[in-house]
Amino acid sequence: MTRRAAVFALTCAAVGLIASTAAAVTHYHLLYDPTYRSFCDVSERISCTQVYSSRFSTFMGIPVAIFGGIWFAVAGLLAVGGLTARDSVRESVPGYLFVLSTLALSVILYLGYISFFVINAVCLLCLTTYAAVIGLFLVSGAATSIPMKSLPTRATRDLRVLAASPLAIALAVLFFAGAASTLAFFPREATSASGEPIAPAPTQDQRTEFERWYSSQPRVPLVISAEGAKVLIVKFNDFQCPACGQSYLSYKPVLAKYEADRPGAVKVVLKDYPLNRDCNDALPQTIHPAACDAAVAVRLAGSKIDALEEWLYTHQPTMTSPSVRQAAKDIAQVNDFDAKYAATLTLVKNDVALGRQLGVKSTPTFFINGVKIEGALPPQYFEEAIKFELKRAKD
Repeated sequence: MTRRAAVFALTCAAVGLIASTAAAVTHYHLLYDPTYRSFCDVSERISCTQVYSSRFSTFMGIPVAIFGGIWFAVAGLLAVGGLTARDSVRESVPGYLFVLSTLALSVILYLGYISFFVINAVCLLCLTTYAAVIGLFLVSGAATSIPMKSLPTRATRDLRVLAASPLAIALAVLFFAGAASTLAFFPREATSASGEPIAPAPTQDQRTEFERWYSSQPRVPLVISAEGAKVLIVKFNDFQCPACGQSYLSYKPVLAKYEADRPGAVKVVLKDYPLNRDCNDALPQTIHPAACDAAVAVRLAGSKIDALEEWLYTHQPTMTSPSVRQAAKDIAQVNDFDAKYAATLTLVKNDVALGRQLGVKSTPTFFINGVKIEGALPPQYFEEAIKFELKRAKD
């Protein structure tokens, strides 16, 4: 491996490792700090929070970023070997990197598809790791000059060389110890039946800090009846918005728990705020083309509203206006969609107007007894907010 190729490979590995570490730190903050806003939350479509809050951000409860960091560390060590090892080993390094980067390329193609077409949001840190993998793939492919079928034999020989070097053994031990410790001790997320991450319960200090932050937020008066409920939760929603779907799935067990333990104490009111200029002219452009039709469909669903909402949230990647109308017909037996569309769309626009009066700019936006929450709280802190409001109602 030439020195120039090895330096380029090391640079790519270092960039990928830094981005993966930053992603893991961001993921950790999102788990434990409800006030945290990632620096890469730029817009509806460019948002680390949306990506890291999805079920695709973890594997066996461990953030994918951790596995990425370990992979880039391996690539970095190989690149160092390409700079410093004996000639026979340096000759093999591009082949090892090419095999690893080919495997990694298949992973990032899958993750990229999930990001762009399923979650409909991208993470700048993720894009940086994708670029680093592609860079390693290209440089290792160009630098490989040995037959790939000789790699197993070369690997056996190079491992013997590694075993004869005290420095190489020390580095290997440190690497495996660090990787094992990271995998073992980084906070794991359990998953619900729907596959959504379940974050660990907050500690007492975290609860105290959350209550301090939450109680300092201004309360907005709402002209929406709570109908006797102690906690009124108003959600401005877009059925094609991934974060809206994620919050629906992750909050569902929390709301079900309170409905079972304290029936009528917590009331959720859904308000429409589709990110579609056909029914929301405050937007510079349409983001979710089927959102207006979805909002109308839910309003026409009658007693089948829960089933239709579930279908919409779980079919966002393939949602289109025709598919929404067909689902309304098949699931909720809505046979007069076109006839009622215009009148129902007016009701959707009324919600949009209310949202604009309340300063809603993105979805989801929650008002918990008037406390405005832009985006979705982690579910454990959503429950803490409900507890706080119930306690406040007693005082």
